[in-house]
Amino acid sequence: MRRRTFIKNSGYATLGSLLISNKMFAGSYPSQHAIGLQLFTFFNIIDEDVQGTLQKIADVGYKEIESAFSKKGGYYGMKPKEFAAMLSGMGMSWKSHHVLGAPFKLPKGAKLPTDANGKPITIPPMRNLKENMQELVDEAADGGVEYLVCANIPTGTLDEIKSSVEVLNKTDEACKKAGITFAYHNHDMEFHEVEGKIPYDILLTEGTMQMELDLAWAIKGKRDPVEMFKKNPGRFPLWHVKDLDASLENIMPVGMGTIDFKRIFEKASAAGMKHFFVEHDMPKDPMSSIKESYNYLANVLKV
Repeated sequence: MRRRTFIKNSGYATLGSLLISNKMFAGSYPSQHAIGLQLFTFFNIIDEDVQGTLQKIADVGYKEIESAFSKKGGYYGMKPKEFAAMLSGMGMSWKSHHVLGAPFKLPKGAKLPTDANGKPITIPPMRNLKENMQELVDEAADGGVEYLVCANIPTGTLDEIKSSVEVLNKTDEACKKAGITFAYHNHDMEFHEVEGKIPYDILLTEGTMQMELDLAWAIKGKRDPVEMFKKNPGRFPLWHVKDLDASLENIMPVGMGTIDFKRIFEKASAAGMKHFFVEHDMPKDPMSSIKESYNYLANVLKV
């Protein structure tokens, strides 16, 4: 079950120039950024052995971590400072954390998402910005992360979107007071018209926060990341990096699909990109996937 579907179930420019054949090319992008990982990639297995899983991730070469939802609750069963200390002991740093924008709500008639074996996923109680904003901000600050990121908002109606923007702007203000940066993470649904409006455009124009651009979901939503950088320079300090096949339906390890990452990474400065995180939404073999992505980024694209 892919992350987009998981989030959707919680209730919430031409494309051709972005696609390339699956040829490996010698990248020339200067090395400026540590390669990061979004831990949602390991959602189905990390809580079985948090320390062991993190050590394997560090052994691959990843240096920066963005955390997400844990079946253990909290920060993989730990307090913020404990989690930060564990990562530091492995030579990694905790840069960002994902939270929900609104309460978890399973749509009428929808079924719980399933794991790689087809078993329904147990959804733990999850705090959200609408109900628990200040404590989530305080915990992120206590853990020393640089960024707090809203993973999603409801996008069913314009009223839902505008109400969510109010929550996001209040969170942005609270984050600034706490000394951290707040950002919003997209899926492709934010690029689908709702009552004549594009939700992502509303977020950009009425929201005060920064943006974490999921490159693949933007492309699936018929948006060109490079053009987005030109229109909103410096607004995208965080990226999610995943690949898609030619149908734009199936997630693949970075470099194994059709997205022209060289073209996008060349515009990192215009985007204002500070950190990027590899993500593969609940793959059957997450360790194999992140190794392929790391090798492509480090040895081919040379980021």
